Amino acid sequence: MKGCKSRCGAARLTQRLRADSGYTSSMEIMVQLPEDVAKHLAARWQDLPRAALESLALEGYRSGALTQSQVRRMLGFQTRMEVDAFLKDHGVNLEYTVEDLDREAASSRPVWERRQVELANETKGEGRRAG
Repeated sequence: MKGCKSRCGAARLTQRLRADSGYTSSMEIMVQLPEDVAKHLAARWQDLPRAALESLALEGYRSGALTQSQVRRMLGFQTRMEVDAFLKDHGVNLEYTVEDLDREAASSRPVWERRQVELANETKGEGRRAG
């Protein structure tokens, strides 16, 4: 990259890897681009630093280098659902294992069973009122 700086007057692009996530340490990455490339990308993406950060997060997740939690913190999302939507919008499949499915099924089963009891009680109550 040193050669590019003297040869093409590269534009500099910086973005913090943390966006008010509450974590105290962060890393700053600087990307040097030839000016014409930077202008071309800036015309396509209004917020070039954010687009670069999102691209890094997407590739990190796709390659397995980053977890959903790391992507969430990196992009400053508050919830896992925001990460899910972000990944879906960019055509990235979620890492979802059989263990994840089993864990969610086990945690939702009691809620489903309670709801079935509530519905049965409501049906009984309506039958009494109608009779």
